[in-house]
Amino acid sequence: MVKVVFIGAGSMAEAIIQGIVESPHLTKLDLWVTNRSDQSRLTAIKELYSIKISYDLKLLLQDADVVVLAMKPKDAKEAMDDIRSFLKPHQLIISVLAGLSLKFMNGILGESCAIARAMPNTSATIQQSATGIAFNKHVSSEQQGLALSIFTAIGTVTIVDEERLDVVTGLSGSGPAYIYYVVEAMEQAAVELGMTEAEAKPFILQTLAGASKMLSTTNKSPKMLRKAITSAGGTTEAGVRKLEQHHVKEAFKACIKEATEHSGKLRSQFEQIDKA
Repeated sequence: MVKVVFIGAGSMAEAIIQGIVESPHLTKLDLWVTNRSDQSRLTAIKELYSIKISYDLKLLLQDADVVVLAMKPKDAKEAMDDIRSFLKPHQLIISVLAGLSLKFMNGILGESCAIARAMPNTSATIQQSATGIAFNKHVSSEQQGLALSIFTAIGTVTIVDEERLDVVTGLSGSGPAYIYYVVEAMEQAAVELGMTEAEAKPFILQTLAGASKMLSTTNKSPKMLRKAITSAGGTTEAGVRKLEQHHVKEAFKACIKEATEHSGKLRSQFEQIDKA
């Protein structure tokens, strides 16, 4: 059995845990979780997913193969200080925290510590996360394979250079929220036009699913696919024209850029606090 310990029990930790537990591909993982002080939260996760919980760091970390840092970034320094003395040279640390760099974490946990930075999203819950991951030079090929197998079981995973992870955060880490925002707008429009949300929902969901499938199974670009269904003088052209009048494409680009920049700001903020 491979022992995986989650330090932090928030929404991202739970999404990954649920994805792992429900995946048919990861049946030999021994999952443990802890948090700062919320016993009721730990108990709820234990009961939901039949995993182990503890506040005893020695018990948690002894024989652990993987330690997943999933606390809030503002609590990361204290949490890493707490676990540092219990870590063993063979253990792999995986951070799913936005912003915190490999260099910063190595500075706290030890320069020779094997660390990966991963940015999944909450679609991990249903094994549909898009995860970007970067490794430091101390991660062995065996550890890299283990990390990739964990994230492959909850969706897709792509190895990227660490400097790209801010973009991954802005693009796919926060990405599900952007899609939900669009769906909210589509539902509201349908209601204003006389439909109920319940009536509109299957049309919206299948439209999203179909468009996603088209993008993933054809060699055509989004622009080509859009133009193929935009007939001159037709309803699609009229709708797209309205999107352009409201600068929707520019708004989405600004949204992703802002989230990307904010990831970098968070890193600077938390790492500067530590220096102070």
